[in-house]
Amino acid sequence: MKSILTVCTAVLAMNFVSASDAPKAKKQKTQKADTAYVFTDVTVVPVTPIDNQSSSGTCWSFAGTGLLESEALRQGKDTLDLSEMWIVRHTYLDKAIKYARTHGTSAFSAGANTHDVLTILRNHGIVPQEAYAGLRYSRDSVHRHGELDAVLAGYMAAVIKAPNRSLSPVWQEGLNGILDAYLGECPEKFVYKGREYTPKSFAEAMGIRADDFVSFTSFTHHPFYTRFAVEIPDNWAWEPAANVPVDDLIRIIDTALAQGYAVNWSADVSEKGFRYNEGFAIVPVDKPEQVAGSDMAHWTGLTKEQLAKMSRRITGPMPEKTITQEMRQEAFDNYETTDDHGMVIVGTAHDQWGNKFYKVKNSWGETGKYKGFFYVSEPYVRYKTMNIMVNRAAVPEEIAGRFDRL
Repeated sequence: MKSILTVCTAVLAMNFVSASDAPKAKKQKTQKADTAYVFTDVTVVPVTPIDNQSSSGTCWSFAGTGLLESEALRQGKDTLDLSEMWIVRHTYLDKAIKYARTHGTSAFSAGANTHDVLTILRNHGIVPQEAYAGLRYSRDSVHRHGELDAVLAGYMAAVIKAPNRSLSPVWQEGLNGILDAYLGECPEKFVYKGREYTPKSFAEAMGIRADDFVSFTSFTHHPFYTRFAVEIPDNWAWEPAANVPVDDLIRIIDTALAQGYAVNWSADVSEKGFRYNEGFAIVPVDKPEQVAGSDMAHWTGLTKEQLAKMSRRITGPMPEKTITQEMRQEAFDNYETTDDHGMVIVGTAHDQWGNKFYKVKNSWGETGKYKGFFYVSEPYVRYKTMNIMVNRAAVPEEIAGRFDRL
């Protein structure tokens, strides 16, 4: 399985127009392959500045706090810079407790899921970045968690061996000591813009409630319109997600963005069509026969040999696979779609041929062609999405109504 730490910390790492959808003309226009994508934003929701997770496997926390920051802006509040490491620090303790209770069989690593942000928000509140940077160990204000992760893994490996035949009553204190040493002690109170808060009173002042959000996924090994815990290592807490057909998943994303809501997006980014530095992610055809003859002639006018060459060297607009529910499931079952990276979908766009894309906020600093943002095609979202999280107010009523509880 591809490691989330490999993908999540790597800083440098189209649905094409069919003949029936294209504008009618007296003479069909032959489309030529472009050397590079040109994107035009259609809708962009409120979004805070790009952050940098740097050398840490904490994309999930940056994605979750990014969603909350956009939600505050949508509500007309000031721009927030929330502490990702506050979330990480509390989540590590929760993961360690479960790891010990399961005798080391649950996941214990830097990886987690965006719904863990809501768990910490609900149980511990939240604080701004200035109140808890989580950089006590750092000499240059950059997140580098290699040593921290190794120390925590070694500590928990020793704990679950139970060399005294039972666990010490102070093992959690020892773990907290490590977390405090590297990330810093958690403040019980702090001052923000001249006013004193506790973490919970600050969360209340933000006007954002953990219960306002819901996760969705789309797989056929569980019934649609039920909830289940997606079976991935990073879902260490076994939190359930609402299961819907992939068409509904896309509809939820589109409806949310149209209403001004950002969407958390957890997806596999270890694909040949994921070109972050070039600013796009697509699902290119693997073989010329994957594009119907009439559509191929309409789209490019290229021969099969030319199209095959184009598929090997992805530089700009080209035909993409048509993604089905069965393709999604097969990729998940075969470990071809894995829990790689958490991001925030913040808008819609189209390329120079009118193909639909989503604008995505990343957490690798102001890198890549679009300085921390990139564009992902609808086929890529259909194929490689693990789960999304969105404000439940943005979910279409007919979809929400299919669930006994949501």
